[in-house]
Amino acid sequence: MSQLRVTKMHGAGNDFVLIDGRDIAEERLPEIARRLCDRHFGVGADGLLVISDSSCADIKMRIFNSDGSEAQMCGNGIRCVGKYIYDNHLNTSLHPTVETLAGNKTLALHIGIDGKVERVTVDMGEAVMLSDSAVALTTESGIFNVIPVSTGNPHGVVEVSDTETFEVAKIGSQLESHPFWPNKANIEFVMVEAPDTICQRTWERGVGETLACGTGACAAAFAMATSGRVNWPVKVVLPGGTLIIDKKDRHILMTGPARFVFETAVSV
Repeated sequence: MSQLRVTKMHGAGNDFVLIDGRDIAEERLPEIARRLCDRHFGVGADGLLVISDSSCADIKMRIFNSDGSEAQMCGNGIRCVGKYIYDNHLNTSLHPTVETLAGNKTLALHIGIDGKVERVTVDMGEAVMLSDSAVALTTESGIFNVIPVSTGNPHGVVEVSDTETFEVAKIGSQLESHPFWPNKANIEFVMVEAPDTICQRTWERGVGETLACGTGACAAAFAMATSGRVNWPVKVVLPGGTLIIDKKDRHILMTGPARFVFETAVSV
């Protein structure tokens, strides 16, 4: 076994273990993700962030869910990467670029009074409707109208009357694995609270319910604003915190916190 330096971080309660993957065999990453993310026998996290050198951006980010599956993009995770590389002097730009499986993303880092990154705005690119209208998906619990959206990851947005009492785990797990999605999907349950505010709970594929989901907040805001249910910019209130989602030209901009928790070394 060897010692691996790991950093625990979170974005609005969506927590991650971050590692430098340059000296780690790629085939080991799913296993490392499962071990480190285990909340009983590991560090505990929703996902593993792996950074490495990039030939087309300032840094490369890969995101593995707690079950070892790899996701294309992670909005909360990429904010943590932006904070990590600036605070640790790996990059001095306030507008670094990050290579992801969903393309290169540009960040705007907002510095706090301590000289470290406090918030990050991410240009998430274009959100895309995957259907002309909501689709009715039949599950064992009933039929649900789902708005399918891609923000780098596939999402299904479901408007509900009360996010607090809704059976997110039960319905989310059924909709996540519905045959409509070729590779499963993240499911967002949203409630309109004000003309510019929605409340959201998320069931993430390969993870379960999380306290926040950046790409999901973008998908939910885009779906609700496009349908005229709310106005831009959209405040997305999540169990772990609040994200501000705006639209500039055709691009979705997400602003939210990034927090350092601790560093340690583990045997892998």
